[in-house]
Amino acid sequence: MLHGKMMHQQLSIASLIDHAARYHGDTEIVSALTEGGFERTSWGQVAENARRIASALVQRGMEQGDRIGTLAWNNRRHLELYFGVPSAGMVCHTLNPRLSPEQMVYIVGHAGDRMLFIEKTFVPLVASLREQMTSLRHVVLLGPRDEDAAGQIPGLLFHDELLEEGDPQFAWPEIEETAPSSLCYTSGTTGNPKGVLYTHRSTLLHALSANHPDGMGVGASDTVMPVVPMFHVNAWGLPYIAAIAGTRLAMPGPRLDGESLAALIEAEKVTFAAGVPTIWLGLLTAMEAAGTRETSLKRTVVGGSALPPSMRAAFRDRHGVELIHAWGMTETSPLGTMNAPLAKHRDLPLDEQDMIGNGQGRPLFGVELRVVDSQGHVLPNDGQSEGNLQIRGHWVLDHYVGQEKSALTFDGWFDTGDIATLDGNGFMIIRDRSKDIIKSGGEWISTVDLENIAVSHPKVANAAAIAARHPKWDERPVICCVRRPQSDLTEAELLAHYDGKVPRWQVPDRVLFLDSLPLGATGKVVKATLREQHGDVLWDDAMRELRAEQDGAAARN
Repeated sequence: MLHGKMMHQQLSIASLIDHAARYHGDTEIVSALTEGGFERTSWGQVAENARRIASALVQRGMEQGDRIGTLAWNNRRHLELYFGVPSAGMVCHTLNPRLSPEQMVYIVGHAGDRMLFIEKTFVPLVASLREQMTSLRHVVLLGPRDEDAAGQIPGLLFHDELLEEGDPQFAWPEIEETAPSSLCYTSGTTGNPKGVLYTHRSTLLHALSANHPDGMGVGASDTVMPVVPMFHVNAWGLPYIAAIAGTRLAMPGPRLDGESLAALIEAEKVTFAAGVPTIWLGLLTAMEAAGTRETSLKRTVVGGSALPPSMRAAFRDRHGVELIHAWGMTETSPLGTMNAPLAKHRDLPLDEQDMIGNGQGRPLFGVELRVVDSQGHVLPNDGQSEGNLQIRGHWVLDHYVGQEKSALTFDGWFDTGDIATLDGNGFMIIRDRSKDIIKSGGEWISTVDLENIAVSHPKVANAAAIAARHPKWDERPVICCVRRPQSDLTEAELLAHYDGKVPRWQVPDRVLFLDSLPLGATGKVVKATLREQHGDVLWDDAMRELRAEQDGAAARN
């Protein structure tokens, strides 16, 4: 028998900010101010302020396990809370400001938040809801003392004053790695949002795996721009990944339009970014309007919804930027897959490489995927068999907050609600959301495929495919389209764009031109709203045609 033992340390978020301060303390963090302009600080200063804010929370009576809410943009003060709150043993609960006021009140109450840190942007909103948020003991403005804000919210505290009260030498408490660290709620497009509670252990394992070379792969020489909001699934883990790697950060604050992001990339020589497709459509439009060709940006991870292949090709061919497709969800912390090629793919023709790169990629270490049929039978990983996508792993949900019933299948997998295929190497392609896929005459039509074709048209700014009711075929596809500025695109022209790209029976029946598409709290198109508004567009015409066919048949008989 051999005797020996390795050191054991708890996996804690405190270890991340301590590492960043110890070895990358002078690395710069550029942060947009909510009121305009930028400030420059460092990992060392953020680490000190994280201890100060943790100390101040304890002085104000907060205890381990208490939920501390944030209603904030991507900036330095929010970053301090990301590390200070969980490192003190409390739970950092990021609230999504794009949710409705009713959902906001529900989430604060359901989580039992005891303090809420807010940007000045949200002072009027919180002032109007404060009496309904009965669990809160304190509301804190993320900034210096502001008498106007104080007049709107009685008893308002100020982040910068709490920092002055706090102890920069505050000692992090001992915390079990399985203790909760942060809390996010789903976007709540149907019913009330549901809470997903992450632990120190799940957060660290996710950050470590997500940043290997076939993941985000950022290092200390990168400047990272996290465009994905810090109120959405911990900004895909980027704040924690950045602390591990010691990367320089360029934090965009509330200004996420294409022109602002292009200016920040240029000014700070950003090399890596992450966000949803609608963000990159805006950036691409801004770059092309400005005639930008060369850029410091080399790679960006795109998730949240399907990445249009035409946009991926435009960034690569015209700007030298690699768009990397990823997939995940709130319940998976969020990353489940990243699209990185294998050695055997290097010598393939470019069009075949593109076919692989346009999918959502393969699992990171720490998670497993499978697809099952409607009866729960596991389908083969042949790249063809479509089924319900399920996942399990070290950072995947087990129970939603407050629910006694497990969120998993009988054999321990989480059903994602996506329809997908897997090949022999685990490369996954989302064919559609189970609630969005169109069933026409008993056959399935992928809205993702139809949308990608629409967006590839040079006169289209954005598009969504929905199922419209049809008396003969049950459902038929309709494209809701936003034209590019000054575009003269017609319905016939866009429908002709589908020729040869899909079977004739899958070509949409109609194109509806809209001024904009409804976006949800996480920047995704809300197809439920489009179906509610336009789901009957084919019904009356189809009924008339059907009656005419029946009358004609009756006359012939």
